Amino acid sequence: MLDKSKIVFWPPEEAAAIHAAALSDPDAQPLTEEELAQFRPWRARLLAPPGSPTVSLTMEFDAATIAAFQRQGDDWQQGINAVLREWAIRRGFVPFPE
Repeated sequence: MLDKSKIVFWPPEEAAAIHAAALSDPDAQPLTEEELAQFRPWRARLLAPPGSPTVSLTMEFDAATIAAFQRQGDDWQQGINAVLREWAIRRGFVPFPE
């Protein structure tokens, strides 16, 4: 757990100087509204495409992991599928969803 008592905040003048220095870096400019509009949420793209065939299987997981997914609600099994799908996409085993 994060101990918030140890967080150090910069004085406003120093924070402003740091912010100005960061903005002066041409390779680290904030994204424009147009660039932000191109972002697409991962969650929807990690769900199996409609009509995809499914496979039922029996696997063993540690109880704490399953409990964490089950706390997310009724679609907890879709959450596990999304995690596995992202793993496969990032390693090139499954094509990146369009």
